[in-house]
Amino acid sequence: MNLEVLVSTMNRSDAAFANKMNINSDLLIINQSTKHCDNFEENNRFNIRMLSYSEKGLSKSRNRALENAKGDICLIADDDVSYNNDYSDKIIKAHEDYKDYDIIVFSVPTSNISRKKSYYSKKKKMGYLRSLKIASFEISFKRKSIIDNNIYFNEKFGAGSGQYSMGEENIFLYQCLKKGLKILYLPIEIGIVTHEESTWFNGFNEKLFWDKGAIYYEMSRYFSIPLILQFAFRKYRLYINEISIRKAIKYMLKGRAKYINELKDK
Repeated sequence: MNLEVLVSTMNRSDAAFANKMNINSDLLIINQSTKHCDNFEENNRFNIRMLSYSEKGLSKSRNRALENAKGDICLIADDDVSYNNDYSDKIIKAHEDYKDYDIIVFSVPTSNISRKKSYYSKKKKMGYLRSLKIASFEISFKRKSIIDNNIYFNEKFGAGSGQYSMGEENIFLYQCLKKGLKILYLPIEIGIVTHEESTWFNGFNEKLFWDKGAIYYEMSRYFSIPLILQFAFRKYRLYINEISIRKAIKYMLKGRAKYINELKDK
């Protein structure tokens, strides 16, 4: 069993940035760039590949990674993550110890105090509600489970999509659960993320809530309204200084309705 890290990045001329990530396993870099970049493959101790595409969109990049991945186990990564020296051994051992699970999620705390996240202290089976807390760079998965079930990232969602600027990992995980895949969280730290700059978060503005409404409908037609309400009340302390709960719900419902109409028009 081998591990391959799947990194989405932009405007790179080489793979030197991966040194800061402390990669010590196979690595696939998807580089989105409008400039010409020679794709290359380096074969040293580990297999390092970089594929460059003149296109935009994080979900599109993730899908390119899924199409080209070779590892038995894959780890989704962002280029602002720095991994612990033993991350590869921990991830492979986890998948060997918990063979019944298709996806195993790990702890990747942030160095950015304003975006600090709390993690469970014990292992947890992750269902529909718990999976809402999962970030993409915490996810490892059996490649065969994802490919055999024809699961991909929805390219309407995510940074750079030009439509809905977030939510791609939540939609992805809901697809996995709907197709019977099992998700486990383990309280094992594998690295740290800097979160230096967000490509999509500009505060709790109207656009964010419109997008949330669309995301929740794409995740679950039947439970989209309960998902909207749980977000409005669970997260109100984060946005209450910028917008009222009533308006937050109103905008999410409008975003949901707009997305439903978009789907009908196709």
